[in-house]
Amino acid sequence: MLVFLKENLVFLSVPKTGTTAYMEALAPRADMVVANPPELKHAPVYRYNRWFRPMFAKICSAEPELLAVVREPISWLGSWYKFRQRPYLDGKPTSTKGICFDDFVREYCRGKPAAFANIGSQVKFLEPQPNGCKVTHVFRYEELDKLDAFLNARLGVNIQTPKANVSASIPLQLSSQTEEILRRKKADEFALYDGIPQGEA
Repeated sequence: MLVFLKENLVFLSVPKTGTTAYMEALAPRADMVVANPPELKHAPVYRYNRWFRPMFAKICSAEPELLAVVREPISWLGSWYKFRQRPYLDGKPTSTKGICFDDFVREYCRGKPAAFANIGSQVKFLEPQPNGCKVTHVFRYEELDKLDAFLNARLGVNIQTPKANVSASIPLQLSSQTEEILRRKKADEFALYDGIPQGEA
């Protein structure tokens, strides 16, 4: 999470959407960088609303706008799958080693997925709160040039984001049957992505 108080902006870090690179590039420019622990670095809207929003309101008299990046759901799942192939997870319940991508996606679609496919939800991450706390600016991972343009204008920087936390290149195959199950059971994930206007919301 990156906080820019003067510019009234908080950049939330949705997992597997390339935000680590932005954190590295913009950390010197930010008023606050929340890099650890992961539960705070990747704080979703509900956690931001509970812990960070009251702090900014009371101490800084600020109500920052929220920004987030959303990734196409199948691509997002692919990134999680590859990330959990890493050797340091070998033998752990969260490892996808020895599991094909098709089975990973099918497990993700279950009501209570196994640990290796329990990766959360972009919809849940961005879910607006009853008090009105919500993400104001949403960009597609596949259109990061538009995010760069927004940040350059808002922050007055010429951002150049290096690749960071990149997963290994692993071929991913998803059967038409599994994709149909995914699109039916996780329709809200696709609706979120498809509902983002060209560029940003």
